[in-house]
Amino acid sequence: MYLRLAKRALLETDKRLVAKFAWLMGYKGLRSVVKHKSRLKRGEFFPPFLYISVINSCNLRCQGCWVDVSAKQEKIDLDAMDSLLNQAKAMGNSFFGILGGEPFMHADLLKIFERHQDAYFQVFTNGHFITDEVAKELRRLGNVTPLISIEGTEIISDERRGRGGVYSKSMQGIENCTRNKLLTGVCTSLCQTNFDDLLQEKWLDRLIEMGVFYAWYHIYRIVGPEPNPQLALTPEQQYQARKFVVEMRCKKPIAIIDAYYDADGNALCPAATGFTHHISPYGDIEPCPVIQFAKESIYDERPLKEVFQESEFLRGFRELAATNTRGCIILERPDLLNNYAREHQAKDTTVRSAAYEELDHLQTSPSQYNPGREVPEKSWAYWLLKKFAFHDYGAYGRHFDLKNWRPTIKDGQAVNPPHPPLVQLETTPPATTDKS
Repeated sequence: MYLRLAKRALLETDKRLVAKFAWLMGYKGLRSVVKHKSRLKRGEFFPPFLYISVINSCNLRCQGCWVDVSAKQEKIDLDAMDSLLNQAKAMGNSFFGILGGEPFMHADLLKIFERHQDAYFQVFTNGHFITDEVAKELRRLGNVTPLISIEGTEIISDERRGRGGVYSKSMQGIENCTRNKLLTGVCTSLCQTNFDDLLQEKWLDRLIEMGVFYAWYHIYRIVGPEPNPQLALTPEQQYQARKFVVEMRCKKPIAIIDAYYDADGNALCPAATGFTHHISPYGDIEPCPVIQFAKESIYDERPLKEVFQESEFLRGFRELAATNTRGCIILERPDLLNNYAREHQAKDTTVRSAAYEELDHLQTSPSQYNPGREVPEKSWAYWLLKKFAFHDYGAYGRHFDLKNWRPTIKDGQAVNPPHPPLVQLETTPPATTDKS
Protein backbone atom coordinates (compact mmCIF):
# COMPACT_ATOMS: atom_id res chain seq x y z
CA MET A 1 0.00 0.00 0.00
CA TYR A 2 2.81 2.43 0.90
CA LEU A 3 4.58 1.76 -2.38
CA ARG A 4 1.34 2.31 -4.31
CA LEU A 5 0.77 5.59 -2.48
CA ALA A 6 4.33 6.72 -3.21
CA LYS A 7 3.91 5.74 -6.87
CA ARG A 8 0.73 7.81 -7.06
CA ALA A 9 2.50 10.79 -5.52
CA LEU A 10 5.29 10.61 -8.09
CA LEU A 11 3.22 9.85 -11.17
CA GLU A 12 -0.09 11.64 -10.62
CA THR A 13 1.12 14.89 -9.05
CA ASP A 14 3.70 17.53 -9.90
CA LYS A 15 7.00 16.33 -8.42
CA ARG A 16 7.93 19.89 -7.50
CA LEU A 17 4.74 20.12 -5.44
CA VAL A 18 5.54 16.83 -3.72
CA ALA A 19 8.99 18.16 -2.84
CA LYS A 20 7.58 21.40 -1.44
CA PHE A 21 5.02 19.45 0.58
CA ALA A 22 7.75 17.20 1.98
CA TRP A 23 9.87 20.20 2.96
CA LEU A 24 7.28 22.71 4.18
CA MET A 25 4.63 20.41 5.63
CA GLY A 26 6.78 17.39 6.35
CA TYR A 27 10.16 18.51 7.67
CA LYS A 28 9.28 22.04 8.81
CA GLY A 29 5.88 20.93 10.10
CA LEU A 30 7.47 18.29 12.30
CA ARG A 31 10.09 20.79 13.41
CA SER A 32 7.29 23.11 14.56
CA VAL A 33 6.06 20.29 16.79
CA VAL A 34 9.55 19.83 18.24
CA LYS A 35 9.67 23.54 19.06
CA HIS A 36 6.20 23.31 20.60
CA LYS A 37 7.33 20.48 22.87
CA SER A 38 10.41 22.46 23.88
CA ARG A 39 8.28 25.48 24.73
CA LEU A 40 5.96 23.38 26.90
CA LYS A 41 8.94 22.11 28.90
CA ARG A 42 9.87 25.74 29.60
CA GLY A 43 6.33 26.59 30.64
CA GLU A 44 5.69 28.55 27.44
CA PHE A 45 2.87 28.18 24.93
CA PHE A 46 2.28 28.89 21.26
CA PRO A 47 0.22 26.44 19.16
CA PRO A 48 2.28 24.75 16.43
CA PHE A 49 -0.62 24.90 13.95
CA LEU A 50 -3.14 27.68 13.39
CA TYR A 51 -6.47 27.61 11.61
CA ILE A 52 -7.40 30.96 10.11
CA SER A 53 -10.85 31.88 8.79
CA VAL A 54 -9.89 34.59 6.33
CA ILE A 55 -13.44 35.65 5.36
CA ASN A 56 -17.01 35.15 6.58
CA SER A 57 -18.74 35.27 3.17
CA CYS A 58 -19.82 32.11 1.36
CA ASN A 59 -21.86 31.27 -1.72
CA LEU A 60 -23.53 28.32 0.08
CA ARG A 61 -25.88 27.95 3.05
CA CYS A 62 -24.94 24.63 4.62
CA GLN A 63 -26.88 22.78 7.30
CA GLY A 64 -25.31 23.28 10.71
CA CYS A 65 -23.02 26.13 9.62
CA TRP A 66 -21.85 28.35 12.49
CA VAL A 67 -20.37 31.15 10.35
CA ASP A 68 -22.27 34.40 9.74
CA VAL A 69 -22.11 33.92 5.99
CA SER A 70 -25.02 36.28 5.27
CA ALA A 71 -23.62 39.16 7.29
CA LYS A 72 -21.68 42.07 5.86
CA GLN A 73 -18.43 40.77 4.43
CA GLU A 74 -15.49 40.84 6.82
CA LYS A 75 -12.04 39.55 6.03
CA ILE A 76 -8.51 39.58 7.36
CA ASP A 77 -6.77 41.92 4.96
CA LEU A 78 -3.40 41.37 3.34
CA ASP A 79 -1.37 43.43 5.80
CA ALA A 80 -2.98 41.77 8.81
CA MET A 81 -2.37 38.34 7.31
CA ASP A 82 1.27 39.22 6.67
CA SER A 83 1.70 40.25 10.30
CA LEU A 84 -0.12 37.19 11.63
CA LEU A 85 1.79 34.72 9.45
CA ASN A 86 5.17 36.35 10.01
CA GLN A 87 4.74 36.28 13.78
CA ALA A 88 3.68 32.62 13.69
CA LYS A 89 6.57 31.69 11.39
CA ALA A 90 8.97 33.40 13.80
CA MET A 91 7.78 30.87 16.40
CA GLY A 92 8.60 28.00 14.03
CA ASN A 93 5.16 27.45 12.50
CA SER A 94 5.06 26.49 8.84
CA PHE A 95 1.56 25.01 8.29
CA PHE A 96 -1.71 26.94 8.27
CA GLY A 97 -5.28 25.80 7.69
CA ILE A 98 -7.28 28.38 5.74
CA LEU A 99 -11.04 28.44 6.31
CA GLY A 100 -14.03 30.72 5.69
CA GLY A 101 -16.81 31.17 4.76
CA GLU A 102 -15.44 30.28 1.39
CA PRO A 103 -11.72 31.22 1.35
CA PHE A 104 -11.54 31.72 -2.41
CA MET A 105 -13.98 34.63 -2.08
CA HIS A 106 -11.09 36.53 -0.46
CA ALA A 107 -9.77 38.73 -3.28
CA ASP A 108 -6.16 38.57 -2.04
CA LEU A 109 -5.99 34.89 -1.18
CA LEU A 110 -3.50 33.98 -3.91
CA LYS A 111 -1.36 36.98 -2.97
CA ILE A 112 -1.19 35.68 0.59
CA PHE A 113 0.12 32.35 -0.65
CA GLU A 114 2.65 34.00 -2.93
CA ARG A 115 3.97 36.30 -0.20
CA HIS A 116 4.60 33.33 2.10
CA GLN A 117 6.40 30.76 0.00
CA ASP A 118 8.14 29.48 3.13
CA ALA A 119 4.81 28.24 4.53
CA TYR A 120 2.31 25.57 3.51
CA PHE A 121 -1.44 26.15 3.31
CA GLN A 122 -4.37 23.76 3.37
CA VAL A 123 -7.52 25.46 2.06
CA PHE A 124 -10.93 24.16 3.17
CA THR A 125 -13.17 25.00 0.21
CA ASN A 126 -16.29 23.98 -1.67
CA GLY A 127 -14.22 24.11 -4.87
CA HIS A 128 -16.62 26.30 -6.82
CA PHE A 129 -14.08 29.06 -7.36
CA ILE A 130 -11.22 26.77 -8.37
CA THR A 131 -11.32 27.28 -12.11
CA ASP A 132 -8.70 25.81 -14.40
CA GLU A 133 -6.87 29.17 -14.25
CA VAL A 134 -6.90 29.21 -10.43
CA ALA A 135 -5.68 25.61 -10.33
CA LYS A 136 -2.81 26.52 -12.68
CA GLU A 137 -1.83 29.38 -10.37
CA LEU A 138 -1.94 27.08 -7.34
CA ARG A 139 0.36 24.71 -9.19
CA ARG A 140 2.75 27.54 -9.94
CA LEU A 141 2.79 28.62 -6.31
CA GLY A 142 3.31 25.05 -5.10
CA ASN A 143 2.64 25.67 -1.40
CA VAL A 144 -1.12 25.03 -1.31
CA THR A 145 -3.25 21.89 -1.03
CA PRO A 146 -6.98 22.38 -1.70
CA LEU A 147 -9.28 20.33 0.52
CA ILE A 148 -12.64 20.22 -1.26
CA SER A 149 -15.78 19.35 0.66
CA ILE A 150 -18.14 16.69 -0.70
CA GLU A 151 -21.12 16.09 1.55
CA GLY A 152 -22.86 13.15 -0.10
CA THR A 153 -24.37 11.99 -3.35
CA GLU A 154 -25.72 14.66 -5.70
CA ILE A 155 -29.15 14.89 -4.07
CA ILE A 156 -27.87 14.69 -0.50
CA SER A 157 -24.97 17.06 -1.13
CA ASP A 158 -27.20 19.73 -2.59
CA GLU A 159 -29.57 19.35 0.36
CA ARG A 160 -26.72 19.60 2.86
CA ARG A 161 -25.23 22.65 1.15
CA GLY A 162 -28.49 24.55 0.65
CA ARG A 163 -28.20 25.04 -3.12
CA GLY A 164 -28.86 23.15 -6.32
CA GLY A 165 -25.95 22.11 -8.50
CA VAL A 166 -23.45 22.21 -5.64
CA TYR A 167 -22.23 18.64 -6.09
CA SER A 168 -21.42 19.01 -9.78
CA LYS A 169 -19.57 22.29 -9.27
CA SER A 170 -17.51 20.82 -6.44
CA MET A 171 -16.65 17.76 -8.53
CA GLN A 172 -15.57 20.11 -11.33
CA GLY A 173 -13.30 21.89 -8.84
CA ILE A 174 -11.71 18.55 -7.94
CA GLU A 175 -11.19 17.74 -11.60
CA ASN A 176 -9.55 21.11 -12.21
CA CYS A 177 -7.16 20.45 -9.33
CA THR A 178 -6.22 16.89 -10.25
CA ARG A 179 -5.85 17.77 -13.95
CA ASN A 180 -3.27 20.33 -12.89
CA LYS A 181 -1.51 17.72 -10.74
CA LEU A 182 -2.18 19.40 -7.38
CA LEU A 183 -2.00 17.47 -4.12
CA THR A 184 -5.76 17.43 -3.74
CA GLY A 185 -7.88 16.35 -0.79
CA VAL A 186 -11.59 15.68 -0.31
CA CYS A 187 -13.26 16.37 3.01
CA THR A 188 -16.55 15.00 4.35
CA SER A 189 -18.44 15.94 7.48
CA LEU A 190 -19.99 12.57 8.30
CA CYS A 191 -23.65 12.78 9.31
CA GLN A 192 -26.80 10.68 9.10
CA THR A 193 -27.53 11.52 5.47
CA ASN A 194 -24.09 10.70 4.00
CA PHE A 195 -22.74 8.05 6.38
CA ASP A 196 -23.78 5.03 4.29
CA ASP A 197 -22.74 6.57 0.97
CA LEU A 198 -19.31 8.05 1.71
CA LEU A 199 -17.93 5.82 4.45
CA GLN A 200 -17.39 3.15 1.83
CA GLU A 201 -14.46 1.54 0.02
CA LYS A 202 -16.09 2.30 -3.32
CA TRP A 203 -16.06 6.02 -2.51
CA LEU A 204 -12.35 5.90 -1.70
CA ASP A 205 -11.76 3.92 -4.90
CA ARG A 206 -13.54 6.62 -6.87
CA LEU A 207 -11.41 9.32 -5.28
CA ILE A 208 -8.28 7.37 -6.16
CA GLU A 209 -9.46 7.04 -9.76
CA MET A 210 -10.03 10.80 -9.87
CA GLY A 211 -6.48 11.47 -8.71
CA VAL A 212 -7.36 12.64 -5.19
CA PHE A 213 -4.39 12.16 -2.88
CA TYR A 214 -6.02 12.29 0.56
CA ALA A 215 -9.41 12.12 2.26
CA TRP A 216 -10.44 13.71 5.53
CA TYR A 217 -13.43 12.54 7.57
CA HIS A 218 -14.85 14.97 10.12
CA ILE A 219 -17.74 14.21 12.46
CA TYR A 220 -20.79 16.50 12.23
CA ARG A 221 -20.86 18.98 15.10
CA ILE A 222 -24.16 20.13 16.62
CA VAL A 223 -23.49 23.87 16.80
CA GLY A 224 -24.60 27.18 15.31
CA PRO A 225 -27.96 28.94 14.95
CA GLU A 226 -29.56 25.89 13.30
CA PRO A 227 -27.66 22.93 14.80
CA ASN A 228 -29.73 20.17 13.16
CA PRO A 229 -29.18 17.56 15.91
CA GLN A 230 -31.00 14.93 13.81
CA LEU A 231 -27.91 14.78 11.56
CA ALA A 232 -25.51 13.81 14.34
CA LEU A 233 -23.94 10.35 14.37
CA THR A 234 -24.68 7.84 17.10
CA PRO A 235 -21.83 6.56 19.28
CA GLU A 236 -21.90 3.28 17.33
CA GLN A 237 -21.57 5.12 14.03
CA GLN A 238 -18.61 7.13 15.36
CA TYR A 239 -16.99 3.86 16.39
CA GLN A 240 -17.62 2.39 12.93
CA ALA A 241 -16.13 5.49 11.30
CA ARG A 242 -12.97 5.17 13.39
CA LYS A 243 -12.62 1.47 12.54
CA PHE A 244 -13.13 2.18 8.85
CA VAL A 245 -10.45 4.86 8.78
CA VAL A 246 -7.94 2.68 10.62
CA GLU A 247 -8.55 -0.32 8.35
CA MET A 248 -8.51 1.65 5.09
CA ARG A 249 -5.19 3.26 6.01
CA CYS A 250 -3.64 -0.19 5.68
CA LYS A 251 -5.45 -1.07 2.48
CA LYS A 252 -5.95 1.90 0.13
CA PRO A 253 -3.27 3.98 -1.64
CA ILE A 254 -4.79 7.22 -0.41
CA ALA A 255 -3.90 9.12 2.75
CA ILE A 256 -6.81 9.28 5.21
CA ILE A 257 -6.90 11.90 7.94
CA ASP A 258 -8.84 12.13 11.15
CA ALA A 259 -8.41 14.71 13.88
CA TYR A 260 -9.78 13.18 17.06
CA TYR A 261 -7.59 10.20 18.06
CA ASP A 262 -4.00 9.47 18.99
CA ALA A 263 -1.91 6.47 17.91
CA ASP A 264 -3.46 4.18 20.50
CA GLY A 265 -7.01 5.18 19.62
CA ASN A 266 -7.52 7.42 22.63
CA ALA A 267 -9.86 10.30 21.95
CA LEU A 268 -8.50 13.85 22.07
CA CYS A 269 -9.44 17.42 21.21
CA PRO A 270 -6.74 19.39 19.34
CA ALA A 271 -7.83 22.63 21.04
CA ALA A 272 -7.77 21.09 24.53
CA THR A 273 -4.27 19.73 23.95
CA GLY A 274 -3.04 23.08 22.62
CA PHE A 275 -2.16 21.64 19.23
CA THR A 276 -4.15 24.35 17.45
CA HIS A 277 -6.34 27.40 17.99
CA HIS A 278 -8.45 29.45 15.58
CA ILE A 279 -8.46 33.00 14.22
CA SER A 280 -11.87 34.34 13.12
CA PRO A 281 -12.48 36.64 10.11
CA TYR A 282 -12.73 39.46 12.65
CA GLY A 283 -9.31 38.68 14.10
CA ASP A 284 -10.65 37.11 17.30
CA ILE A 285 -8.50 34.35 18.79
CA GLU A 286 -10.83 31.46 19.64
CA PRO A 287 -10.21 27.98 21.08
CA CYS A 288 -11.51 26.36 17.88
CA PRO A 289 -13.74 27.31 14.93
CA VAL A 290 -16.98 26.12 16.56
CA ILE A 291 -16.38 27.82 19.92
CA GLN A 292 -17.07 31.45 19.11
CA PHE A 293 -15.86 33.22 22.22
CA ALA A 294 -12.69 35.23 22.69
CA LYS A 295 -10.85 37.61 24.97
CA GLU A 296 -7.99 38.45 22.63
CA SER A 297 -7.50 39.54 19.04
CA ILE A 298 -4.72 39.60 16.47
CA TYR A 299 -5.26 43.37 16.48
CA ASP A 300 -4.24 43.70 20.14
CA GLU A 301 -1.18 45.84 20.76
CA ARG A 302 0.76 42.93 22.23
CA PRO A 303 2.74 40.65 19.92
CA LEU A 304 0.99 37.37 19.11
CA LYS A 305 3.65 35.50 21.07
CA GLU A 306 2.65 37.35 24.24
CA VAL A 307 -1.07 37.04 23.54
CA PHE A 308 -0.93 33.23 23.41
CA GLN A 309 1.46 33.01 26.35
CA GLU A 310 -0.50 35.33 28.61
CA SER A 311 -4.10 34.47 27.69
CA GLU A 312 -5.85 33.28 30.83
CA PHE A 313 -8.98 32.59 28.80
CA LEU A 314 -7.29 30.16 26.37
CA ARG A 315 -5.22 28.52 29.10
CA GLY A 316 -8.29 28.08 31.27
CA PHE A 317 -10.26 26.66 28.37
CA ARG A 318 -7.60 24.03 27.70
CA GLU A 319 -7.61 23.02 31.35
CA LEU A 320 -11.41 23.01 31.58
CA ALA A 321 -11.78 20.85 28.48
CA ALA A 322 -8.96 18.46 29.40
CA THR A 323 -10.26 18.07 32.95
CA ASN A 324 -13.81 17.08 32.04
CA THR A 325 -13.56 14.98 28.87
CA ARG A 326 -11.19 13.60 26.25
CA GLY A 327 -13.87 14.41 23.70
CA CYS A 328 -15.52 17.63 22.53
CA ILE A 329 -16.59 19.91 25.37
CA ILE A 330 -19.16 21.87 23.34
CA LEU A 331 -20.96 18.59 22.59
CA GLU A 332 -20.62 16.86 25.94
CA ARG A 333 -20.65 19.80 28.35
CA PRO A 334 -22.11 22.94 26.78
CA ASP A 335 -23.14 23.93 30.31
CA LEU A 336 -19.52 24.08 31.47
CA LEU A 337 -18.44 26.02 28.42
CA ASN A 338 -21.35 28.44 28.89
CA ASN A 339 -20.52 29.11 32.52
CA TYR A 340 -16.82 29.43 31.75
CA ALA A 341 -17.32 31.99 28.99
CA ARG A 342 -19.70 34.01 31.17
CA GLU A 343 -17.34 33.98 34.15
CA HIS A 344 -14.58 35.38 31.94
CA GLN A 345 -16.97 37.83 30.29
CA ALA A 346 -15.74 36.49 26.96
CA LYS A 347 -16.87 38.29 23.86
CA ASP A 348 -19.48 36.61 21.69
CA THR A 349 -17.57 36.73 18.39
CA THR A 350 -20.61 36.14 16.18
CA VAL A 351 -22.27 38.94 14.24
CA ARG A 352 -25.62 37.48 15.22
CA SER A 353 -24.70 37.99 18.92
CA ALA A 354 -26.35 34.69 19.78
CA ALA A 355 -23.51 32.39 20.84
CA TYR A 356 -24.52 32.46 24.51
CA GLU A 357 -28.16 31.84 23.70
CA GLU A 358 -27.21 28.98 21.39
CA LEU A 359 -25.21 27.36 24.19
CA ASP A 360 -28.19 27.75 26.51
CA HIS A 361 -30.24 25.58 24.18
CA LEU A 362 -27.65 22.91 23.36
CA GLN A 363 -28.32 19.47 24.80
CA THR A 364 -25.59 17.11 25.89
CA SER A 365 -24.48 14.93 22.97
CA PRO A 366 -21.92 12.15 22.55
CA SER A 367 -18.58 13.04 21.02
CA GLN A 368 -15.58 10.94 19.98
CA TYR A 369 -14.82 9.93 23.57
CA ASN A 370 -16.17 6.43 24.12
CA PRO A 371 -13.96 4.77 26.77
CA GLY A 372 -13.41 1.07 26.36
CA ARG A 373 -13.89 1.16 22.57
CA GLU A 374 -10.51 2.53 21.52
CA VAL A 375 -9.27 1.49 18.08
CA PRO A 376 -5.45 1.72 17.87
CA GLU A 377 -3.71 2.51 14.60
CA LYS A 378 -2.85 -0.58 12.54
CA SER A 379 -0.61 1.22 10.08
CA TRP A 380 2.93 1.54 11.45
CA ALA A 381 3.44 4.78 9.52
CA TYR A 382 0.39 6.49 10.99
CA TRP A 383 1.19 5.05 14.43
CA LEU A 384 4.71 6.49 14.41
CA LEU A 385 3.61 9.85 13.05
CA LYS A 386 0.91 10.24 15.68
CA LYS A 387 3.21 9.06 18.47
CA PHE A 388 5.58 11.86 17.57
CA ALA A 389 3.37 14.69 16.39
CA PHE A 390 -0.31 14.17 17.25
CA HIS A 391 -1.03 13.29 20.83
CA ASP A 392 -2.18 15.00 24.01
CA TYR A 393 1.18 16.62 24.91
CA GLY A 394 0.48 15.65 28.51
CA ALA A 395 -2.73 17.67 28.77
CA TYR A 396 -4.92 14.78 29.84
CA GLY A 397 -2.22 13.31 32.05
CA ARG A 398 -2.09 16.57 34.00
CA HIS A 399 -5.80 17.26 34.18
CA PHE A 400 -8.17 14.44 33.20
CA ASP A 401 -9.77 12.27 35.82
CA LEU A 402 -12.43 9.83 34.69
CA LYS A 403 -14.41 10.72 37.81
CA ASN A 404 -14.94 14.21 36.34
CA TRP A 405 -16.44 12.81 33.16
CA ARG A 406 -20.22 12.83 32.96
CA PRO A 407 -21.03 9.92 30.64
CA THR A 408 -23.02 10.74 27.54
CA ILE A 409 -23.25 7.10 26.48
CA LYS A 410 -25.11 4.28 28.21
CA ASP A 411 -25.49 0.80 26.77
CA GLY A 412 -24.16 2.10 23.45
CA GLN A 413 -26.76 4.88 23.25
CA ALA A 414 -26.53 8.63 23.77
CA VAL A 415 -28.07 9.98 26.95
CA ASN A 416 -29.00 13.59 27.60
CA PRO A 417 -28.86 14.38 31.30
CA PRO A 418 -30.29 17.76 32.24
CA HIS A 419 -27.85 20.62 32.61
CA PRO A 420 -27.24 22.09 36.06
CA PRO A 421 -28.51 25.66 36.48
CA LEU A 422 -26.38 28.13 34.58
CA VAL A 423 -24.76 31.10 36.24
CA GLN A 424 -26.43 34.19 34.81
CA LEU A 425 -24.12 37.19 35.14
CA GLU A 426 -25.45 40.72 35.09
CA THR A 427 -22.50 41.88 33.03
CA THR A 428 -22.64 41.52 29.27
CA PRO A 429 -19.80 40.44 27.00
CA PRO A 430 -17.65 43.31 25.72
CA ALA A 431 -18.38 44.81 22.34
CA THR A 432 -16.70 43.48 19.22
CA THR A 433 -13.07 44.55 18.84
CA ASP A 434 -12.65 47.46 16.45
CA LYS A 435 -9.59 46.67 14.39
CA SER A 436 -9.43 50.19 13.02
